[in-house]
Amino acid sequence: MTAATRSGLARRLGEILALGRDTPAVEFEEAWWSWGRLAEIAETVAASVPEPGAPFGVILRNTPLHVAALLGVLLADGCVVTINPGLGRERTRSDLAALDLTGLVGTTADLEEFVHGTDLAVRVALDGGAHVIHSDEASRAATRPGVAVRMLTSGTTGPPKRVDLGADMLMRTMEGAKHYESRRDPAPALRRGVAIVNAPLVHLGGLFRVVQCVLDGRSFVLLPRFEVGSWAAAVRRHRPKTASLVPAALRMVLDSDLTREDLSGLLSVMSGTAPLDPADAEAFTERFGVPVLTSYAATEFGGGVAGWNLADHRAYAAAKRGSVGRAHSGCELRVVTEKGEELPPNETGLLEVRPAQFGAGAPWIRTTDLARLDADGFLWIVGRADQTIIRGGFKVHPDHVRSVLERHPSVGAAAVLGVPDPRLGAVPAAVIELRPGHDLDRDTLLAHAGRYLARYELPVHVRFVAALPRTASRKVDLPATRALLDLTEEGSE
Repeated sequence: MTAATRSGLARRLGEILALGRDTPAVEFEEAWWSWGRLAEIAETVAASVPEPGAPFGVILRNTPLHVAALLGVLLADGCVVTINPGLGRERTRSDLAALDLTGLVGTTADLEEFVHGTDLAVRVALDGGAHVIHSDEASRAATRPGVAVRMLTSGTTGPPKRVDLGADMLMRTMEGAKHYESRRDPAPALRRGVAIVNAPLVHLGGLFRVVQCVLDGRSFVLLPRFEVGSWAAAVRRHRPKTASLVPAALRMVLDSDLTREDLSGLLSVMSGTAPLDPADAEAFTERFGVPVLTSYAATEFGGGVAGWNLADHRAYAAAKRGSVGRAHSGCELRVVTEKGEELPPNETGLLEVRPAQFGAGAPWIRTTDLARLDADGFLWIVGRADQTIIRGGFKVHPDHVRSVLERHPSVGAAAVLGVPDPRLGAVPAAVIELRPGHDLDRDTLLAHAGRYLARYELPVHVRFVAALPRTASRKVDLPATRALLDLTEEGSE
């Protein structure tokens, strides 16, 4: 493959990895990996990809070895097929068996555990470096030219599915992310400052952030998982200007004993992947003096399509409370009826998006999100149409009920689902995770909720649990949460 035929993504990665090979690139467990060490492993993996578009499964964990493996497949214009080992042995084996792969990358332990009776042309074992194992007898899978990543969705509302993200699409997504930056120099260079990546690589947020850092030539701290202590230590050590916290992580920081001094280097915190109660954002800003910039994204769009930046936050934060910001450059948003008729400003309907990352002539894509847009282009996500509970003819939006429940000072997190009812069709049920050291009963919680909700919106069933089940991206796993609703159990309502 000549330089002229490589994708813009592969060319840019190659240019960055060739710069300053002795320069620190990734800090992991407080030890630095150089750009050269990443490049050496990435180039070995790239050499094992037989042709552009070859589908390579990458068993992704948050380590520099896995970062290098991911970069290697992309460097060769291969197709990264993300494999989530957190699904467990049997589900991961089933996932691999259903995929048509040319190769698989993982640690030796991963390959021994998950590869069972799978015929692959190439296996790459990651143990301090990359060791390539070829099989001449295995056939190669069908290629996916132009597809950089087959991303596994988080599966918060149902079974995970795969979404194809093109190389050109990812590059346009990275350009859209400049919405949050004040300096936009496009030239390949190693830049100052250290970012922090605490999202899992198996989730779009983590994968996107890693690739964005590398394309920008920015070194970063890679955390194995989000923990308040290690995250705060990295913030104090490197004083990044911005950091990302999903809503669950942001609440964990709020529940900690961190002070303003701990986060004094931050100018902003970005939050996405799940709804964030504006009260939590305001409490974070009041306590730490750091504005929270929410955003709206989806795996299907290859990343973000709307969000706040600091300039908008300074001008509109109070007036546009609860908004997830405005469309990124080149993206278009509209709100429509079920029949597709565009609604005027401030009317609630289904959100449709024309993502800039899909390129010129992209179609409107309808989401299942209920939303409203105001005359200034600010977007509010009201809930999900596919989760609306119809209680005796009245519509109940679970996200609205959840946000009210989470305002109670003893509630750490809540999930609201519809459950069948023989008389009303369906009624809301709530599963509640309490804050550490707090106690709460059903009557007290419903008395609080009754000040903000209509009677038909109040949960009929309430269950308290030690912890809500979550996906790798820290979203509440609704199918797993539903399994906790044993309505015959005493005390469940």
